[in-house]
Amino acid sequence: MRKLGIFLIGALLSFAFLFGGYNGITAAAESQTVYVGGMSAGFTLKTGSVQVIGMCEVISENGVYSPALDAGLRAGDIISKVGEISVETVGELNEIVNNSKGKSLKITAERGEERLNFSVQPTQDKLAGRYRIGVLVRDNVSGIGTVTFINKNSGRFGALGHTVTGEKNKTMRISDGSVYECNIIGVAKGVRGRAGELKGMFLNDKAFGKAEKLCNCGIFGQISEEFDTKYLHLVEATSIDAKPGKAYIYSTIDGICPKKYEIEIIKVDKNNKENKNYVIHVLDDALIEETGGIVQGMSGSPILQENKLIGAVTHVFLNDPTRGYGIDIETMLEQ
Repeated sequence: MRKLGIFLIGALLSFAFLFGGYNGITAAAESQTVYVGGMSAGFTLKTGSVQVIGMCEVISENGVYSPALDAGLRAGDIISKVGEISVETVGELNEIVNNSKGKSLKITAERGEERLNFSVQPTQDKLAGRYRIGVLVRDNVSGIGTVTFINKNSGRFGALGHTVTGEKNKTMRISDGSVYECNIIGVAKGVRGRAGELKGMFLNDKAFGKAEKLCNCGIFGQISEEFDTKYLHLVEATSIDAKPGKAYIYSTIDGICPKKYEIEIIKVDKNNKENKNYVIHVLDDALIEETGGIVQGMSGSPILQENKLIGAVTHVFLNDPTRGYGIDIETMLEQ
């Protein structure tokens, strides 16, 4: 089974899940009036740190090698300081390294629960003329997900329905992020044993909003003043009456406009502590024909039953892409 939302380039994030039984519905949080989402969005999230994602060699007068690798740095390390200077972006790290003019640097990095210190001597790149330490690093992550709702009064949005993880399934931290409207241009169809995915282009001239919070039930933030909500559908967001039976999801699998697709809710488990509150089954022939069912990028697709927003799609079953999990909307509304 697989999470469906934001994905790291070149890596699909997989997780195992257990079925939860139907334990009935407990008292609900106060409902809200929201705009139904379903539109795809492109997220660029700043992590507030510099992560090593790989090592590379530098062509220098002293040979071809990686000073960082020789010093003991490894992929997955989080560089937090160089000397006594805290670093949060790739640009800051590159500037400090280049300004060293080859003098040894003390680099502090986090590796799991450990904090380690390394002595790294930059070397001058013969081709670029700049000093380098031979690492591939990043300070943000980008991907595609689906907006679940926009609060009518506050303009605050919720999306994705689950967290974003990096190497070794470690939950990522974000400092802030930009959200753009997204044009879906293709679909890799899901089949038994392999999750599909939406393929899209960020519309960088059409800002959707700002991402301010990442947690285990999604990405949350504030929509842009320029984003027009007048074509969106207003509903009550509450899961108090959610039950097994007929329901719908809104999702975008082509272009920029969400469409409505029929599903069935197989099980409801309001008390599931892992936010797997619904087991759903896609019934819509058109959606199955185009995507195979549920694919990555559809995470966050709103689930509606009896014209109420009750949750969002979050995961697909790898052994059956027409089935997946959803999160209770009340959990998302609390964020």
